[in-house]
Amino acid sequence: MSYFAAALTRRGDRWTGEEADLSECESIADLGDVLRDLPGEVRLLVIEQDDEYAALLRLDDTEDDPRAFLSDGHAADRYPMAAIVAEELAEIGGDALADNPVVAADPDLAETAAAVHDSAPFGDADLVEDLGTSAADLIEMCEHQGTLPVDLVLAVCEKAGCGAVFEDLRG
Repeated sequence: MSYFAAALTRRGDRWTGEEADLSECESIADLGDVLRDLPGEVRLLVIEQDDEYAALLRLDDTEDDPRAFLSDGHAADRYPMAAIVAEELAEIGGDALADNPVVAADPDLAETAAAVHDSAPFGDADLVEDLGTSAADLIEMCEHQGTLPVDLVLAVCEKAGCGAVFEDLRG
């Protein structure tokens, strides 16, 4: 199972990008560190994997924690990179296991449940609003039948002005 990740940065009105290696990342903070040393006023990390999910992380100020969004919570049950994002978002916004009605009825299921994450997108849906994609549009793209994660990432990048940079990296 392979993922594609790109670090996209904007300085002034110029976007640049590079493929990102996330093999050493074990937390959202680690993912933010991929962006932290890159120059720019806007830093985005976009991840998509196996046409199953997209994750967006944004770091504007190197002193801040990154903001994150995951297109499909179910991906966290099968993909380690999605799990990193989901688990830390759950810690910030409530325990994902406790919010699952099946697990809440029987807490012993937490260890054996095959899927404990809701399929809904979650996280900071406003993170690219100032770049042209509203929270409502981002969520609508996630929930639209037939929209692939790469389509979501490309749409966000095109509205932000870095679509060509992303496409060049993705090939």
